[in-house]
Amino acid sequence: MTFINDRRKNNSNTNLMKYGFFIWCLLWIGILAAQTDYFRALHDAHASYRDDRLTDRRFKHRDIVPIVQGLGSDFRVVQAGESVEGRAIYRVSIGTGPTQVLLWSQMHGDEPTATAAVCDIFRFLQARNDGFDALREQLLSKLTLTFIPMLNPDGAERFMRRNSLGIDLNRDALRLTTPEARLLKAIRDELEADWGFNLHDQSVYYGAGYPTDNMATLAFLAPAYNFAKSVNSKRERAMLLIGQLNQQLQTVIPGKVARYSDAFEPRAFGDNMQLWGTSTILIESGGYPGDREKQYIRQLNFATLLSAFHSIANQHYQRYSRQDYSAIPYNQGGLYHDLLLRNLSYRREGQDYTLDLAFRLSEREVSKPPMLTYRASISDLGDLSYHRGYEELDGTGLRVSVAQVYPHTFPDLEALQAQDPYRLLADGYAVVKVAKLDSRQWVAKAALPLLLISPQERVSHRIMPGNNPALLLRDASNKVHYAITNGRLIPVD
Repeated sequence: MTFINDRRKNNSNTNLMKYGFFIWCLLWIGILAAQTDYFRALHDAHASYRDDRLTDRRFKHRDIVPIVQGLGSDFRVVQAGESVEGRAIYRVSIGTGPTQVLLWSQMHGDEPTATAAVCDIFRFLQARNDGFDALREQLLSKLTLTFIPMLNPDGAERFMRRNSLGIDLNRDALRLTTPEARLLKAIRDELEADWGFNLHDQSVYYGAGYPTDNMATLAFLAPAYNFAKSVNSKRERAMLLIGQLNQQLQTVIPGKVARYSDAFEPRAFGDNMQLWGTSTILIESGGYPGDREKQYIRQLNFATLLSAFHSIANQHYQRYSRQDYSAIPYNQGGLYHDLLLRNLSYRREGQDYTLDLAFRLSEREVSKPPMLTYRASISDLGDLSYHRGYEELDGTGLRVSVAQVYPHTFPDLEALQAQDPYRLLADGYAVVKVAKLDSRQWVAKAALPLLLISPQERVSHRIMPGNNPALLLRDASNKVHYAITNGRLIPVD
């Protein structure tokens, strides 16, 4: 009996030890996880480091210069060269670690989201006593970070993709015709960069996979370095890191991460960086609801890049697999629209049709004062069952028709503002002629739910792709429920 009791005690002690070891392992895993994943904390803390000198997407070279030149003594700032038109291109470095990380942004002048995020990262790296000191110490002791913010300042000046010669810098990696491309190649070769981050913007109309209910807010790629799309150790570790970044991003933008096509482009910098031995990651900033100026996507870039640096410094990406990368859905172009109207009834030539109708907005800058304006056009119509809209309306039971032009011309905007615009819409009028309307009145004009034109201007009266007709949605009793003017859905009743 004594032997049996002793054995029970021994078994109990053994179970307690196993249980204690299990609890210890869980605690250790939790501590380790806390040490290896700063993503959510960085994401949530972004506002503390946001550089408020950059508030939209159309900042210029002159806006970046004081930010770069005003960096503290921790940074090494040099003018690395000049653009075709003589604008300074800066090289900003920080850290003393053996692993060389190179980042370049805005090689396309109209793709500025990551440039703003990089400026926020500069502020983060200069901060102290904010709960991230241990992270900064790891990054700066293990890595040397080199940034080229705004590689294409001439393109940024005009908010256009190409440089002032009309050359796409991302197709100049072989011939190196442009001074901007030569500068990037020279810095990469001097550093013998271990890692490279190629930072871009893409269209807001991409979807994450197909079919999908999600836009592609961020898209990643570990570029191929040959037509066979071979995978060597350099490309593979880029894939692993992307797998980790995707997992982190799913906590804040679930389903909205995509994988860019890895078709080999022999003239592109990302593909050649991979070929030259730099593990290269392409990051494309796409779209997000209510974020036309991409300020939340800027925040995502901030957290993603700093998390990537931390993973590189500690090689945490090695815990991931190529399957984690391959599981990311492909970028799918053309799936999204700004406005998508479904199941509308449309009558033409005495026949009734059911169709979906979609609009997209294009932007242009007007001067004196500088202001961004938008013009809509019909992007597609027909069966758009597998398309998505940032704004959608199920128009079942509603008939679409082109709105009328109000028969009288208003002398100026003030005279029009004395009218009830919703009364005009209810009466079937969505287009109004105004005799005197100057560029200083763009804000007031945009605020009205009407399409304003000059007396000589003509408007489209056909529902066809590329056109921008003012439309009305009526029920069976002919009551107007909605108007669409310049791509905006306006409730009338």
